[in-house]
Amino acid sequence: MATQILMPALSPTMTEGTLARWLKKEGDPVSSGDLLAEIETDKATMELEAVDDGILGKIIVQEGSEGIAVNTPIAVVLEEGEDPSAADDVSAAPAAAPAAAPEPAAAPEPAAAAAPQAAAASPSVGGARMFASPLARRMAANAGLDIAAISGSGPHGRVVKRDVEAAIAGGGATAAPAAAPVAAQPPAVVDQAAPPAPTPAPVPGQEFDEVPHSNMRKVIAQRLSESKQTVPHFYLTVDCEIDKLLELRKDLNGRSPEGDGAYKISVNDFVVRAVALSMRKVPMVNVSWTDAAMRVYKSIDVSVAVAIDGGLITPIVRNADHKGLAEISVEMKDLAARARDGKLAPEEYQGGGFSISNLGMFGVKDFSAIINPPQSCILAVGAGEQRPIVKDGALSVATVMSCTLSVDHRAVDGALGAQFLQAFKGMIEDPLTMML
Repeated sequence: MATQILMPALSPTMTEGTLARWLKKEGDPVSSGDLLAEIETDKATMELEAVDDGILGKIIVQEGSEGIAVNTPIAVVLEEGEDPSAADDVSAAPAAAPAAAPEPAAAPEPAAAAAPQAAAASPSVGGARMFASPLARRMAANAGLDIAAISGSGPHGRVVKRDVEAAIAGGGATAAPAAAPVAAQPPAVVDQAAPPAPTPAPVPGQEFDEVPHSNMRKVIAQRLSESKQTVPHFYLTVDCEIDKLLELRKDLNGRSPEGDGAYKISVNDFVVRAVALSMRKVPMVNVSWTDAAMRVYKSIDVSVAVAIDGGLITPIVRNADHKGLAEISVEMKDLAARARDGKLAPEEYQGGGFSISNLGMFGVKDFSAIINPPQSCILAVGAGEQRPIVKDGALSVATVMSCTLSVDHRAVDGALGAQFLQAFKGMIEDPLTMML
């Protein structure tokens, strides 16, 4: 039977995408798990997998097409030996509406996240939402297995292909974990777009070019507008002396081995480590506000803003408090490189409990960042510069770095934010404490 392939929702904030490239052509055989196309989302370029065996009977949306809404038919797959004319009939039919998934009381799911073929949530089980890849869900259905009863080994307990294969090989499914992973990592933002601002009329005689907004630019505008308008921000700033940190950094980098295992630690790697350890000391900054309750996260996952063409993205250092400086350094370089190439998987930039935005490398002295919902804090890090300071009544010079914490006052009070910054400043100024 001919079936439509729909534009998938590959991230919670995705409402439309660009079909960058077809990896198969009409008439090619496809097998479940084959890569069909590359889809540009608001965050990255993702690969679309086939979930059925058959023949790619018709390509409806040509590569290079932009602004394709989620759930729009983009191709038709025919069964082996099926009449090619069936593709025309199916492509002309409207796409079936996705089943509406139940919404959590505290944080409703974006409509895009319920779309078929998305690497998102499957139906809820016992009030929690099970996460599984589209291929895993299809494999489980074909094998007569309950996807909710399969333990996931992917990020945050996501059920992936190998989990279903293991369940099939074992003659059944193992019990799912008691705690649903998505309860600890709610969707990044509720997809409720504000009314569009009116387009300003051109000023007579003023020349300009208009560059259409990319999907990423639209999502950044929506998320940050919503954050600034709905989240009550307040700001706390500390000045940190970093001369000891710079000396330790130079010493550690001088000890780096050649070849495999080589590392080059940056000031930002120290910041990530200090933030993670400070979150361990002051765990109530690792929270999200909901109308019903405070979500307190059990793992310390630090998002780090990375500038890419057309915007920015925040890849996540998972369990950062359990990683040393060299490990953080290597991981951040890999995440940043793949972020700039658009090769991050959704689980590598969705979630996180705290963000860091560092503009020090551009010479920015200090700034205030906008909170990244649903997180409650973001630390803005400025450049280290030599400044006059007073010590024991005498004037001297030190390298000082200003750091400003933006805080959601609904979730974190001033005293709590100050405790976090006190712990952070102590580690930055005495970096050997981070080595313990």
